[in-house]
Amino acid sequence: MLKQQGTTLTGTAGPDVSEQLPISNGKAEGETLTFEVVREGGGTMKFTLKQTGDEISGDIKREREGQTQIAKLAVKREK
Repeated sequence: MLKQQGTTLTGTAGPDVSEQLPISNGKAEGETLTFEVVREGGGTMKFTLKQTGDEISGDIKREREGQTQIAKLAVKREK
């Protein structure tokens, strides 16, 4: 759940509606959205996404215990 005001991006992110965490350092620059989500015991997840119409897609990067994990994300706005 994202909210944009100017170039500032706020809201929450999570695996489903019942598990949402606040985002931090949210920015919207053109079509690019960047923000972070801090998970207790799970490190910081850094999102770099691109908005195209009703779809947002991109990469999620997490560094934990000396390893970097990268996942792909693609979501579409509900109407």
